[in-house]
Amino acid sequence: MGISRAIFVAISALAIVALSQRAHADECDNAQGGQAGLNECYDKVFKKSDAELNKLYKQIEARLKSDADRTKLLVTAQRAWVAFRDGECNFQSSATAGGSIGPMIYSMCLDTETKSRIEDFKSYLKCEEGDLSCPVPAN
Repeated sequence: MGISRAIFVAISALAIVALSQRAHADECDNAQGGQAGLNECYDKVFKKSDAELNKLYKQIEARLKSDADRTKLLVTAQRAWVAFRDGECNFQSSATAGGSIGPMIYSMCLDTETKSRIEDFKSYLKCEEGDLSCPVPAN
């Protein structure tokens, strides 16, 4: 890798970190233990979002319990989304793979993607009766 490419990769990684940290700064501002502490904190942030996603998923499943075909579509969509999320985050964090900051960048991506999916699920759970564009029946 040439010097200019290495500088570009380093600057890009720092920019990603700066933008992502701003989005997660509140929860990990006071993380102790240097980079290892930050890695652990951002992993906890992601796990918190993942728990919220799973809670919403179960609510959607409950609303679909009498519709086996749509439940199967939900399962298929969620598996595809998880594969996308993991692949996207592997790609996004690839510039830092093997480095001490890599796990943090990966966790931050997982959290960002998961929060986006959470918003999708929340919108599904707010569907109004008769909204044919919504796959989840109103409560």
